[in-house]
Amino acid sequence: MSLRSTRLVSPAVDALAQIDGWPVETKAAGVVESGRTWTHGPEDAKFKWASVTKLFTAMAVLVAAEEGVLDLDEPAGPPGATVRHLLAHASGLPFDGARPISEPGKRRIYSNTGFDALGDLLGEKAEMTFGEYLAAAVLEPLALSGTTLEGAPSAGLAGTLSDLLVFARELMEPTLVAEETLEEATTVVFPGLAGILPDFGRYEPLDWGLGFEIRDAKKPHWTGTRNSGRTFGHFGSSGSFVWVDPEAGLACASLADRQFGQWAKDCWPALSDAVLAELG
Repeated sequence: MSLRSTRLVSPAVDALAQIDGWPVETKAAGVVESGRTWTHGPEDAKFKWASVTKLFTAMAVLVAAEEGVLDLDEPAGPPGATVRHLLAHASGLPFDGARPISEPGKRRIYSNTGFDALGDLLGEKAEMTFGEYLAAAVLEPLALSGTTLEGAPSAGLAGTLSDLLVFARELMEPTLVAEETLEEATTVVFPGLAGILPDFGRYEPLDWGLGFEIRDAKKPHWTGTRNSGRTFGHFGSSGSFVWVDPEAGLACASLADRQFGQWAKDCWPALSDAVLAELG
């Protein structure tokens, strides 16, 4: 049964209605539970996703690894780094820039450059553009017709809440990759690495999987205080986020037309806590 055929209208979850009070002109939010989906706001309006794109790039790389297009442990990026290092923000590359600032596996350095390098490598290995492979491996199989790549593999997707919730369900019930593959991707890789979570500060450790941020015990955090430590996902500077909490059996996503700022730090955790209080 498809997500789209089981969608319920937003009043089913009063928690989502709190986005009406956000200091944002256009916003939409939704929740996915097994067999049910609730939304509030324009679910088919197109928003920029910014760094939420990294989850889609990571999924394309995981599909490629299962298909034998590339190997997670093959060299990629700076000397000594691998595809796995790039996915886990442990390659030593900086936020932006090609010159490494650390040895691979020593620090967790959130890197747009690393994900753009993954896109280049995947396109080269697949003998097509990264956008073509992403469409064939992820967007088209999930029927994400409202989503397009309009920029780099690190932050270039734009799409609808409806599509993002379909992807969230995929992260709960994988069809593109084996369950074991997704479990590995959402488990901490290179544990113990310290680093800086953009806009939040330094964490020791800054836990990350293969493209997916792992919540663990981070405080403060963009998810809620009710989210379990197993929660994984990503947020974007465009005012976007998606998380999956395996212990609660829930996923939540939100999109906005306002850049990330203090408003998001205040509003997102409150929304997450309200959703989990009602459904978790």
